[in-house]
Amino acid sequence: MSGHSKWSTIKRKKGANDAKRGKLFTKIAREIQAAARMGGPDPDSNIRLRFALDKAKAANMPKDNIQRAINRGAGLEKGADLEEITYEGYAPHGVAVIIETLTDNKNRTVAELRYHFAKAGGNLAANGAVSWQFERKGQITVKMDGIDEDELFMVAADAGAEDVDFEDENAAVVTTAATDLGAVRDALTEAGYDIEDVELTMIPKMEVELPVDQAMKVTALLERLEDLDDVQKVHSNLAMSDELYAQLETA
Repeated sequence: MSGHSKWSTIKRKKGANDAKRGKLFTKIAREIQAAARMGGPDPDSNIRLRFALDKAKAANMPKDNIQRAINRGAGLEKGADLEEITYEGYAPHGVAVIIETLTDNKNRTVAELRYHFAKAGGNLAANGAVSWQFERKGQITVKMDGIDEDELFMVAADAGAEDVDFEDENAAVVTTAATDLGAVRDALTEAGYDIEDVELTMIPKMEVELPVDQAMKVTALLERLEDLDDVQKVHSNLAMSDELYAQLETA
């Protein structure tokens, strides 16, 4: 199981409580708003909005919240003017980090990011400093209740998927080229699979392995960054060892 898949599994388990769910709804609403603003309010012609609505459905987000976010993005209701900005940095011990944000105040956002990086012993970096270490990929999380692994693998592969990770017993992670994400998602949906999440993400080309005590300090920073209101996604090239995964599950 890749570090990215393990980190996603940890986040999914920790995100089940009400406080985390409320923050998740806010982040999804911002993504829906941004998607509707960029590509219009029709998910049939706006693939980014379709992915955001998939995420909202999987999180059981109220329909009123979803429609309000679409309306704001389409200019039908007043809402914050959100700007998409990606930041790069180094966590402790040289771990590369990419942070995707949606913000209505970039001065506040960068100040918060600098504070947390500095507090952890890392630093923000110039654009391009670490992004070359990552590849843009599509990932689809499929619920595994009673699902035959071989059948899922064949459906995904026939649709153009690059890989399917089955190491989480509750969910499979299907990886695609960024350009194939929509087609694979549609094929899985048409085949009747229950999709939990669809996203474009950044996968590290090489991962950095650290002793557990050092890695825990890095994951603490990643969690603090993800909790910031303006932050949508955090990516890193930290390797997720079995020992680290076990520690995070019980933390």
